[in-house]
Amino acid sequence: MIRVLIVDDQQLQRFAFRMLLESNAGTEVAGEAGNGAEAVRLVAELRPDVVLMDVRMPGLDGIEATRRIVRGGGRTRILMLTTFDLDEYVHAALRAGASGFLLKDAHPEELLAGIRAVAAGDAVIAPALTRRLLDEFVRLRPGEGRAAEDDQRLGGLTEREREILVAIGRGWTNGEIAERLVLSESTVKTHVGRVLAKIGARDRIQAVIFAYDMGLAGPGAAE
Repeated sequence: MIRVLIVDDQQLQRFAFRMLLESNAGTEVAGEAGNGAEAVRLVAELRPDVVLMDVRMPGLDGIEATRRIVRGGGRTRILMLTTFDLDEYVHAALRAGASGFLLKDAHPEELLAGIRAVAAGDAVIAPALTRRLLDEFVRLRPGEGRAAEDDQRLGGLTEREREILVAIGRGWTNGEIAERLVLSESTVKTHVGRVLAKIGARDRIQAVIFAYDMGLAGPGAAE
C-alpha cells in the first residue's frame, strides 16, 4: 500500500485527489496539508511514501518545501503537480530533489501510474513535456559551468555507463535503451543503477539534469 500526503492550498483540489486515492486499492491518504510548511511538518511526522506537492502556494511554496523534505534524508518521494504545462518553477523543483511532475489535469490512471513509479524509486515527467521542459531548463541556465566534482563523477563512469547516461539524458526508457544498445532489460537496469550510484543521482530525473549539465544531452549535444 502506497501512503500519499496531499499538499495543495485548494481544499476542493485536495478533496478530488483524496477521492481518487481512496477509490484505488493500491493507495491510501496519509494526510493533507494546505501549504509547504505544514507539508514539511507532516512528512516528518507521518513518513508518507509519496507527496503530491503543488508548486505554487502562499508562504512556503512547493519548491522550498521539497528542498527541506529531501534534505531531511527520508525515503519520501515528491511528485510535483502544476496547472501549467511549462512552469519555470518546476526547474527549481527538480533541482530541489523532486522525482518528477505531472499536470493536475492528468488522467486519473496517469496520476496513479506516476505515484506508483515514484514510490518504486523511479521518476516521472508528463511524457509530452519532457523534451520541452529540459530544453527550457538549459535555456534558463546558459553557460552554467561544470563543477570539478561533476567532472570527476563523469570520469568515474565506464564507457558503457557513459553510454547509458547519454541514453537516460535523451529520455529513453530501459526498454528503448535495451533495444538500441542490444542489451537485455535486466542488464540495462543494472547499468542504470550503477550510473545513478556513481554520479550521486537520487533518481533518473536527477541523472537527466546531470547529463544536460555535462553537455551529454540537450541542445548542442552530439547524437
